Amino acid sequence: MIRSIRLSLRFIVPLALAMLAAAYVAVPVVDSFALRWFMRDLDIRAQLIGSTLEEPLAQAVAEESWERVDAVLNRASQDERLFGMALCGPDNTALRRTRSLPASVGCELTRDAEPGKGFNLDQGKGKLHIASVPVAGVGRGSTLLIAHDMSFVDRRSEDSRLGVLLLFTGLGIVLALITLLVAHMSWRGWVAGVRAMLRGDGVIRPFSQPRPELQPLVGDLRAMLRDLRSERRSQDASTITWAPATLRSLLNERLRGDEIIVVSNREPYIHSRGASGIEVHRPASGLVTAVEPVMRACSGTWIAHGSGSGDRESVDRNDHLQVPPTNPSYTLRRLWLTREQESGYYYGFANEGLWPLCHIAHVRPVFRDGDWTQYRAVNELFADAVVQEAKTPDPVVLVQDYHLALVPRMIRARLPRATIITFWHIPWPNSESFGICPWRDEILDGLLGSTIVGFHTRFHCNNFLQTVDRFLEARIDYEDSTVSFGGHLTQIESFPISIAWPEPSATRLPVEECRQQIRQRLSVSAEQLLVLGIDRLDYTKGIIERLRAVERLFEMHPQWIGRLTFVQIAAPSRSSLDEYQRFEGQVRMIAASINRRFGEAHYQPVALLIEHHTAEAVEVYYRAADVCVVTSLHDGMNLVAKEFVAARDDNAGVLVLSQFAGAASELHEALIVNPYHVEEVAGTLNRALTMPASEQRERMTALRQYVQEFNVYRWAGRMLLEAARLRQRERIAERIGEGVAEQT
Repeated sequence: MIRSIRLSLRFIVPLALAMLAAAYVAVPVVDSFALRWFMRDLDIRAQLIGSTLEEPLAQAVAEESWERVDAVLNRASQDERLFGMALCGPDNTALRRTRSLPASVGCELTRDAEPGKGFNLDQGKGKLHIASVPVAGVGRGSTLLIAHDMSFVDRRSEDSRLGVLLLFTGLGIVLALITLLVAHMSWRGWVAGVRAMLRGDGVIRPFSQPRPELQPLVGDLRAMLRDLRSERRSQDASTITWAPATLRSLLNERLRGDEIIVVSNREPYIHSRGASGIEVHRPASGLVTAVEPVMRACSGTWIAHGSGSGDRESVDRNDHLQVPPTNPSYTLRRLWLTREQESGYYYGFANEGLWPLCHIAHVRPVFRDGDWTQYRAVNELFADAVVQEAKTPDPVVLVQDYHLALVPRMIRARLPRATIITFWHIPWPNSESFGICPWRDEILDGLLGSTIVGFHTRFHCNNFLQTVDRFLEARIDYEDSTVSFGGHLTQIESFPISIAWPEPSATRLPVEECRQQIRQRLSVSAEQLLVLGIDRLDYTKGIIERLRAVERLFEMHPQWIGRLTFVQIAAPSRSSLDEYQRFEGQVRMIAASINRRFGEAHYQPVALLIEHHTAEAVEVYYRAADVCVVTSLHDGMNLVAKEFVAARDDNAGVLVLSQFAGAASELHEALIVNPYHVEEVAGTLNRALTMPASEQRERMTALRQYVQEFNVYRWAGRMLLEAARLRQRERIAERIGEGVAEQT
């Protein structure tokens, strides 16, 4: 015992000195970084203040009401961190300034300032941060000088220095205690335990008690790892600006350019024979909308079913095709299915079985042995294709959606080092509902071959964990959201999907031109209000409930008859299935009934467009509409809501959104409704149609800021970051294992 303590002290003393030295070096570094962060935050805050005050200042200056200018500036300067403000003219002279602004701070100080970046000014009694924000609405070349009080930075820097010192002191104590404990453990047992812990399945082995030598540390170590992981995720989410370049950088830095393979049933581009030859178009699919921009950014290979009539004529002898057609950036590998395979796998088990089962949309799921046989066989084909396309033993494979639930386990059996991310794009039901499926155990086993299983919401993650808990003998950690099954650990996480934020384009039609174009196309007057619904023709989208709500709106508020047109774009989907044929007939019948009741010779209240539209055509409808209605009865996310928001760069329009769409948990400024309550939806439509422009602008601005920040690159990036961390953990575990082998 004494000898162990002496040996430990030989390590602890140098460690303590190292910690002190590290703290001495870290403090000024932290101060420097903190100062830069605060300056950046103040610049962002100044831009926000400038954009907020631009409109009232412009109105006051236009009316030459300098008292109102003073009132606006003085009212804004009451913020405790603002020292003062000045409105500067094009020649850097102060048009107006607040009384609190020091006389030594004038507009001439900003003459050489870099646009968008402020600078610090020492005033003897304290420092000021000076920022100059253009206010073009006031006048060309006019700026708003904003002086922030920097005294709070010094106070926070003192707190940061104290925090750093306490952190290093705490780390030193923790490391010293761990060192003392390590001295009493056998080398082989400790290394084996750490190796298992890094893999995630050995600190507490499935169906067993903790290893005796690690039992005192299990709780603390797992808590520390959880905290560190949460902190790292939070830092990643808040400090990264997600864009295509970010994803490319992520692959090079975190994944070291590792191979990316996407697997899905739906292909991103379909070639069809037309009157003028082979035509190419993108399918109406939320999955394609989300994943295709990611592949453009990351390159790699996309494996999908070739379903177009001209698909075979468009690939090379290896069934490969470079896409997108106009600017190729990744490879599309097509698989070919027989009619029997497509009927059983896609139309049968996937869309007559799993789709209604997971959506709980009051359509009875149908399960047949023959469909399951084809589903399993086609999943094997997709897994074979992944193995064929993989150029390395450890690719990153992104498996998409419910069509391919068995693929992860099949890939794991043949590429055990692969990192497999499976994203389930539709809801996951509660365990009682999922128990209806005769092959529930096989589907769960297939998904748990993944490294990560992702869902849109935490609610769906919890449903999945509870389903596994009920039907499989697996160890589930609800705190870490992991499942240990068959000697393999699977992380269950929520990754809310989104869209690629549109880049500014010179070809984008102005909103007014879009409004005129669509109204001319529908043969309605320029003053006619448009309510828009855009969906696949599917019973889960609440199209019938939406039509009933429009009908009830006319009954409750007859003043809208003749002034309102409801446009429903419904892309045909799975039309070979009886349930979808019946559904289309119902939609057509209800739309015709509303037009008979409320229509006139030159007015049809409902325009039903059951046809495919290009993404460009859909955007014109988004920009022309006054209200967009999304009334899904149950949906994983629903990207129509986010596409509508992204299209409205005029900050106008109202989004009415179902509480049962995953997007409702994010887009709080939308008008949230229960689609089953027809009167509630009708009343909300009336509220949307009468909403003041100022409230529309306020809501849409907030929605656009959220969708722009939480875009599809963030969705993919978070999954890839998680994959990178797990890959690093596996590699460390392998190196430790090699060290153990050498010691033995």
